[in-house]
Amino acid sequence: MSDTSTAATAAEAFEAQRDRLRAIAHRMLGSHADAEDVVQEAWLRLSRQDAEGIHNIAAWLTTVVGRISLDVLRSRQARPEALYDDGLLPELVVTVDDGPVPEDDAVLADSVGLALLVVLGSLGPNERLAFVLHDLFAVPFDEIGRILGKSTAATKMLASRARRKVRGAERPTGTGREQREVVQAFLAATRHGDFEDLLRVLDPDVKLTVDTPSGTVVALGATKVATGARLSASAAAQGRAVRVNGLPGIVSWREDGTPLSLLAFTVTDGRITAIRIVADPARLALLNLPDPS
Repeated sequence: MSDTSTAATAAEAFEAQRDRLRAIAHRMLGSHADAEDVVQEAWLRLSRQDAEGIHNIAAWLTTVVGRISLDVLRSRQARPEALYDDGLLPELVVTVDDGPVPEDDAVLADSVGLALLVVLGSLGPNERLAFVLHDLFAVPFDEIGRILGKSTAATKMLASRARRKVRGAERPTGTGREQREVVQAFLAATRHGDFEDLLRVLDPDVKLTVDTPSGTVVALGATKVATGARLSASAAAQGRAVRVNGLPGIVSWREDGTPLSLLAFTVTDGRITAIRIVADPARLALLNLPDPS
């Protein structure tokens, strides 16, 4: 076969696998931009290979994408300052929330997808690779073991441990309407300074994450979050209801029309289990936010 024909065959095989490879990389890395970079690097490596010498191009590409993604995860782990970089969090997609709509179930499904990415982000690189490739993409354990440099038995143990963590993690529950009602109760309690009502609507282990210009601040526990909740209420007082990756949220603006903050709430079993506040102007400027009007 000529070099031209071989290159064409490799390109066709790659294009047939592109969507699957992108999905694997995105589940591994939680970032569409990073996933695209990984897939592009996989294509560059394939283009430098003799495709005729590759017995199974789909499996070869899966291995390459897995290894590149693993390198990225390990690099992040070695840089503690990158723990809360955007690359480690699902992209924030903000849409206007004008009230109950028939698609509430679909919106909830989006929030569950976000929750899975957040849970995957808490796994170690090896656990994440084993779980994603086997449980989400049906890659055999022996192939995953070769990527990790581990035995099939050890790889199965990694996947099993990851599976327990994923199953044990909380998911957003309730319809979109029910989630909104919980958030409104939280905002009302903060406006009225009702500490007891705040504790009733907050999960005891609620996590508050605030992105500021100087870095990320994290508060854990209902008491701490309730104590600082007046700040959240102040930021959201003149805000607009939105959905943030399917989760109920609030976006607010300054008088000059520039965004002031974005809040997103995770609601589980009628209580708020997580609040994320983006107050960093640089990060807000990167988001596609609805118009203030």
